[in-house]
Order: sequence, then structure tokens, then C-alpha cells
Amino acid sequence: MRNRTALGYQLPAADITPRAQYLRRREWLQGAAGAALAPWLIDPALAQTAGPGKRPALPAVRSALVGAATMDKPTPYEDATTYNNFYEFGTDKSDPARNAGSLKTRPWTVAIEGEVRKPQTLDFDALARIAPMEERIYRLRCVEGWSMVIPWIGWSLAELIRRVEPTGNAKFVQFVTLADRAQMPGLRQPILNWPYTEALRLDEAMHPLTMLAFGMYGETLPNQNGAPLRLVVPWKYGFKSGKSLVKIRFVEKQPKTSWEESAPEEYGFYANVNPRVDHPRWSQATERRIGEGNILLTKRRETLMFNGYESQVGQLYAGMDLKRFF
Repeated sequence: MRNRTALGYQLPAADITPRAQYLRRREWLQGAAGAALAPWLIDPALAQTAGPGKRPALPAVRSALVGAATMDKPTPYEDATTYNNFYEFGTDKSDPARNAGSLKTRPWTVAIEGEVRKPQTLDFDALARIAPMEERIYRLRCVEGWSMVIPWIGWSLAELIRRVEPTGNAKFVQFVTLADRAQMPGLRQPILNWPYTEALRLDEAMHPLTMLAFGMYGETLPNQNGAPLRLVVPWKYGFKSGKSLVKIRFVEKQPKTSWEESAPEEYGFYANVNPRVDHPRWSQATERRIGEGNILLTKRRETLMFNGYESQVGQLYAGMDLKRFF
């Protein structure tokens, strides 16, 4: 039986779980109840291309905040972990899975800076324990015209924001990705002004659907998917969801983001999925879903406004010209 919630539906797990290994999650959830997080901590030496069931399990409960993707078939794990944009490890879609094994995710800290009453630097383990881990099935739409459906594990970014207490001057939240030439071969190319940065308005960052993700498919994040933690904003194009975060800054003025700075005619600050606003070099009206066959032959589907989350987030942009603020 389906129960309506404020933001969607709460479905039985069997309706959407994609993998046999993940279907057995109740076993490890029971064993993990009340236990420390140590069993799922990332081993930096673990192969990043390991198949499902090879990475540490990440215990989580099904979130009451489920979005528009709950009726979609999740993207196969192998596709979600081998077809990625993460330019710090190369520009080809297969480069991140091939090169990201060099990234060491322990030790890892995240600095909270700027217009907050409680600035701090958090060890990854302390950060992960701020709120209970939840599983959320979200659509991911890339500006290049492809999409995925991913079972993310994490919690609402608002949990962290409330704890650091933004000041009245905080209007935007900036996210900074690690930039380490020794670990990230893509940094040797002047594609962008490194480090990679993204940003949200404070109200966007506080929206319950905005996540800090620590895992996917019941396991910890592979490096190529943004380990050890990343942002997930499901109603925006994928480039807004910064990976391998090391800093979160609260600022008063709207900061320039990496792609906005590099190509402002192509990438705006908001990056809301809007099928009526074309990229200068291609239409955004349709998309191809990764995992449904050959990417070039897959039948295109209609792109939904705000990636299908319009009923949840549309009010954030009431009265705005969404063609001007793209």
C-alpha cells in the first residue's frame, strides 16, 4: 500500500530496488542497528570498479522524502559507475572509473566557512554521523542530454546548515571540490579554473530534497561518483552537484561557479532542468536514459520541468524569468 507524503510517495522497497544484493539489505540493516559506522568506512585501496556487493555496505533506511523517480527503473550499477562526468579525472565518460583509483578518501575533512556562527572543520566520520542515513531514489539529468536514476544514501544538507547557524548575511552556499594534482590527473589540463566550485541560494540548499550523499546502491560511493561525499540536487543539471567536497562556504553575494565562469553563455548559475531553454548547441527538450541500451540508439524521452520535481521545488522560483535565470 502506498502512503502519500508531502513530497511524494513512500513505496515498498521491493518496488524499486535494482539488485539482488541490495534486496538482502534487511539482513545487514538488522546487523548494523545500533552499531558503529566502522563497517562501511571506505578502504582507500579498494578497487573503484568493483562490482555490486564488493564495496562496504552503507546502512540506511528508506526516506519519507521520496521524489519523482520512485516509479522509474534504477540505472544498472555498472552503468552508473562507469559513465561519469568528473573532469578532475579526465573528460571522457570512462576516464573517472579508469583514473579515480588514485584518490585517497582517508583522512578527509570538510571546512565550514564564511557567514556562520559556528565555523568548523569536520572530520568525515563526524560529518557522516550528523544525521541518520537515508536512501532516496533521484533522477540525475545531465546537460549533455542523458539521464540516470540513482538510489543515493545520505541526508538533507539542511541538517548541517542548521547546526552551523548561518548569519543574516548568508544568502548563498558555495561548494568546493578537492583539487590535488598528485591524485587528479585531469587537473593538468586547463579545462576550468580549479578547484571546481558550485553554489546554491540558501533556500535551495535548505530544501529537504537537497542532499549530502555518502553512498549509492546500498554501498559507499565509488571515487568516480564523488567519494567520499558529494552534493545531490535532483531538480538541477548534474554539474550543480559538486563531488569530493572539501569546503562549504556561506557567502552574502552570489558567487561565480566554475562552468558559469568558463562558459557563461552556456551555463547559468541556476542550472534548473528546463526543457524549454535550449543549450546553445543542442535541444534540452528530450533525453536518453543510460542503461537502456546503446546510448546513441536509445529512444529519447521527454525531459520534465525541474527534472520531474516541479511540484516540490517550483515555488522556489515563483515570479522569476526562467529563461533569463537559466
